[in-house]
Amino acid sequence: MIPVSISAANTCDSRDDLVDLIVAREFRTSNNTRFRKGHRLTADDLLELRSFPDDVHTVRLEETDVHEDDAARRIAEMVRGSDVHAREPVQSRVNLVAAVKGLLRVDQDAVFQINRLPGMSLFTLPDRLPVLPGKIVAGAKITPISVPESVLSEAASYVDQLSQRVIDVKPFLPQRVGVVVSEALAEGIRNRFETGLRQKIAWYGSDIIRFAYVDEDTSAVAVAIRTLQDEGATLILTAGGNMMDPFDVSISALPEVGAEVIRYGAPAHPGSMFWLAWSEIPIFNVASCSMYSRATVADLVLPWVMAGEVVTADDLAGLGYGGLLDRDMSWRFPRYEIEEVDEPDEDS
Repeated sequence: MIPVSISAANTCDSRDDLVDLIVAREFRTSNNTRFRKGHRLTADDLLELRSFPDDVHTVRLEETDVHEDDAARRIAEMVRGSDVHAREPVQSRVNLVAAVKGLLRVDQDAVFQINRLPGMSLFTLPDRLPVLPGKIVAGAKITPISVPESVLSEAASYVDQLSQRVIDVKPFLPQRVGVVVSEALAEGIRNRFETGLRQKIAWYGSDIIRFAYVDEDTSAVAVAIRTLQDEGATLILTAGGNMMDPFDVSISALPEVGAEVIRYGAPAHPGSMFWLAWSEIPIFNVASCSMYSRATVADLVLPWVMAGEVVTADDLAGLGYGGLLDRDMSWRFPRYEIEEVDEPDEDS
């Protein structure tokens, strides 16, 4: 990359050698942008420059240099999965957009390694967010006007060794959900609970087989879970009870259905009443506040399960970082009220 300063003096004659030079700094006239950084000068541009008193700072790319637009496209293509689309560059940045509703997966270490290379800039939303079609999930660009081909080749070689794409969206899988409730609910609260939970489950493209209301009895809960499994349930949710109670009927029923508890409680607030178990299918508790709110730990874990992920104790332990689930954390939760978004590219 060779710096070249262009003035009216050196554009008076036809200068074919100046065509395709790259503008290195935004050039403005009368407070209006005439050439943006990265613009390739044309013959007509050079004619216009004769009337400008100021110099235009440009660079000439060498044979091994890759222009920032092309570099951004190549970064985007090397990191995106099949359910992530790449837009055309805007201000030399390529935005990566979710093509489906699902769980965003980002290889954080891979993003770090790519960004360690000179000039590379890859930035994403946090891993494991539920996203809608049209959501911008990442951006790719380089910080200089160009980078050597060798840098992009090194990044591509690194990515090729990975077992999965750096950025992808895992579509939610249709589940058949059974709900076991061991708490007596007034009719109004029951209706509100069922309506809210059906809305959440339907948002994932799944359905609820039925709500099984049972007595506060361990055997009754166990029978309800086994029956729902026999009816084809691929996920069981329980409601009611108190995890702090050593005689809680839902927890006591888990050994009877061959379920292993992954974790009691979660390092989040609210989340102390959450627990997760696995038998042949996942089983977890939705605390009373989950009946009406989407800002609970259950609403962070549900997208993982709905995307077919096996949730481990380490996964749940990791919730502690960022686990203070106040109102400002709303962006982390599923947007149950909408199905897609259309986020525009920023033109600045």
